[in-house]
Amino acid sequence: MEYHNPVLRQLSVDYLVSDPNGIYVDVTYGGGGHSRTIMEKLEQGRLIAFDQDADAQSQLIEDERFTFVASNFKNLSRFLKYHQAYPVDGILADLGVSSHQFDTPERGFSYREDGALDMRMNTQSGKSAQDVINQYDEKALSDIFYRYGELSDGRALARRILKARDEQPILTTQQLVEVLRPSLLRGKENKSLSKIFQAIRIEVNQEMSVLEDFLTQTVDALKVGGRLVIISYHSLEDRLVKNFMRSGRLDGEVEKDFFGNPLTPFKLITRKAVQPEDEEINDNPRARSAKLRVAEKIESVNHGNHI
Repeated sequence: MEYHNPVLRQLSVDYLVSDPNGIYVDVTYGGGGHSRTIMEKLEQGRLIAFDQDADAQSQLIEDERFTFVASNFKNLSRFLKYHQAYPVDGILADLGVSSHQFDTPERGFSYREDGALDMRMNTQSGKSAQDVINQYDEKALSDIFYRYGELSDGRALARRILKARDEQPILTTQQLVEVLRPSLLRGKENKSLSKIFQAIRIEVNQEMSVLEDFLTQTVDALKVGGRLVIISYHSLEDRLVKNFMRSGRLDGEVEKDFFGNPLTPFKLITRKAVQPEDEEINDNPRARSAKLRVAEKIESVNHGNHI
């Protein structure tokens, strides 16, 4: 699959699909790798796929059981109701940036290629990475690097950006790399750049707030017995997913009843995150950081379910 090689493709779909006649959702369609695998397991079932990236529409599945929604998955409930597919039997989210997006220099996702500082998942709307880098003040940039890149030297990085842009706008990925290079630790340049670009991308696409909006909708969007399958790629996403699946709340706090029994809408199917085997990582190095978590919607508060 030239567009994107899906991580944990077969395993994630095996966890997801329990009824070949059910309704399933792939909220991160990309090149359709996971979706095609889901379709192979369906008989009379349906698949609804979401993607806000216009490039994804060049890879659509032609099948009457398949429906594509050109929208951000934060709009999950609204579009499932519109397509009379609510609630559903399973929801899959692969939160990573696709290989196609990384490998298209003009999208600006990779520090390894020279291209415009864009990083928008939806190139038709919203602010770009150029806007963030050239318009945010020192504190805002520093906060982004600290919060989304988990970088302790965010203030120094921000100051270097402000000094450089006073002379001329920073418009390309390689301009930004050269501006920041003096602040990068010798021998760890790639690791630092990866975190810096991650932080900017998360800010541009508001990825954490979108994920929060999506997660809170999944409780009602899933049928009893329906499964939520999520693949995440960095600690911020994974921590949020883990907490939500454990408690049904974004803060991860498990509510308890009068008797001390946990009140949660989910049963954990994977007690620990599942990671790719060495063979898959060798074939697809970008799979290295992937973590798969699965939870199942339960009918009501399960007083015997000590999650």
